[in-house]
Amino acid sequence: MNLEVIRQETPGCSDKIFLNSAGSSLMPKAVVDTTVKFLYEEQKLGGYMAAIRNSAHITQFYEEAAKLINAKSLNIAFVSSSTDGYAKALSSISFKKGDSIITTNDDYISNQIAFISLQKRYNIEIVRVANLSDHELDLEDFENLIKKYHPKLIAVTHIPTNSGLIQNIEGVGNLCKQYNVLYLVDACQSVGQIVVDVEKINCDFLTATGRKFMRGPRGTGFLYVSDKALNQKMYPLFLDSIGAQWSSFDDFKLNDSAKRFELFERPYAALLGFTEALRYANSIGMEQIEQYNSTLADTLRNNLQNNGFRVLDKGNRLSSIITFCQADGNVEKIHKILAENNVFFKENKKGDALIDFTSKNVDHAIRLSPHYFNTIEEIERVSQLLENINH
Repeated sequence: MNLEVIRQETPGCSDKIFLNSAGSSLMPKAVVDTTVKFLYEEQKLGGYMAAIRNSAHITQFYEEAAKLINAKSLNIAFVSSSTDGYAKALSSISFKKGDSIITTNDDYISNQIAFISLQKRYNIEIVRVANLSDHELDLEDFENLIKKYHPKLIAVTHIPTNSGLIQNIEGVGNLCKQYNVLYLVDACQSVGQIVVDVEKINCDFLTATGRKFMRGPRGTGFLYVSDKALNQKMYPLFLDSIGAQWSSFDDFKLNDSAKRFELFERPYAALLGFTEALRYANSIGMEQIEQYNSTLADTLRNNLQNNGFRVLDKGNRLSSIITFCQADGNVEKIHKILAENNVFFKENKKGDALIDFTSKNVDHAIRLSPHYFNTIEEIERVSQLLENINH
């Protein structure tokens, strides 16, 4: 991994310290060039002809996405975001009164709201598994809950928006396989940041978004659908001519692949840009990206702790999402110094992770999320800017 070349190919990192890849990361130049090039083709040819002439490149999206997570291309669907893919996966499940979903205290805000919406509409039960004292998932409690509730679905976010935690989705996947329970994984913060392997996870659905650690355009993402789910004829509530063929006046025939979860209309310019982002990550290699990201995050987290900040991250395995506040629980001084020194960051509020923030008794946290185009020197610079706040 040649950091100098990567930074040259990332124009956005030249005039700032960018630490918000968990929000929306910096795109490589090749991603933007690919996106813009296709828009000019649409300007000249119209959208249909431009798509036809780029059909081979469009097909590469499925191949690159599959390669990134150790899947097959037929198990990949393009979606506009992780949340879009998540909603389509949920809509393929026939919930009824009395059904239950088992999830975690740390699942993503959008997913928690979706579960509550299902609860209000279908009167299903939401069950949240316990955390161990080290904040890891209690797999024994998970198994007991499966035996008690016989859930229609188990849903786990791989890396939550806060807490730095990398949840044990493989351990949960083993239980889902053992008890034959549908398993949905939100990987919007993990794909592109760390190695993700759907064969090891044993999930039925996995969602990912382009704009975060994959460094793609906004409005892009993918949904992985397992062979098991496809063979069981699972499909989203609302299909169109991509998802199915209108086979008779009152019937349709499903697409055999995960494309049954797609819609005909999609932003092909963004899709091709996303393909380039996937190719970029695959060419470097996720093992190298994960290793370097871990070095950046560990350095930053240790520096913050040594400078007296309250680091809110808990768990045995932590990610490139660092959440913290001042020793007194406030964030105003941090916010001011980072903003004045052109450090890009995110401030998260209690409503972003209601259960997590309530348990930690905080209302606000600063979130820094370094990625592999950042340097150790940038991490040390940010640490120095903040070192005197608590003194």
